[in-house]
Amino acid sequence: MVVVAISVFELHIPACRSLKQKRKVVKGLVERIHSRFRVSIVESDFHDLHQRAEIALAAVHTRATDLENLLEAIRRIIDAELSAVLTRWEPQILEEDLS
Repeated sequence: MVVVAISVFELHIPACRSLKQKRKVVKGLVERIHSRFRVSIVESDFHDLHQRAEIALAAVHTRATDLENLLEAIRRIIDAELSAVLTRWEPQILEEDLS
């Protein structure tokens, strides 16, 4: 069985006054999540807005419970980011039996 977790989430970054400041916050968060959990993660929308970012991530595993725990851990890291406020969180877990 293959299980895929995906999530799209949005951040509000109220202190950012430039795209350079936003990139620093978003890049730092994306790199922390990627290096800690080895998930595929990218800033996916709102590239030209100073205070808003959309980020998408994906992970593959053989057990849904492991992916649920992974998503919870990632959510805790995002919630702990002092520079940003999570405004949307849409996790999904997709299961496919390939046998």
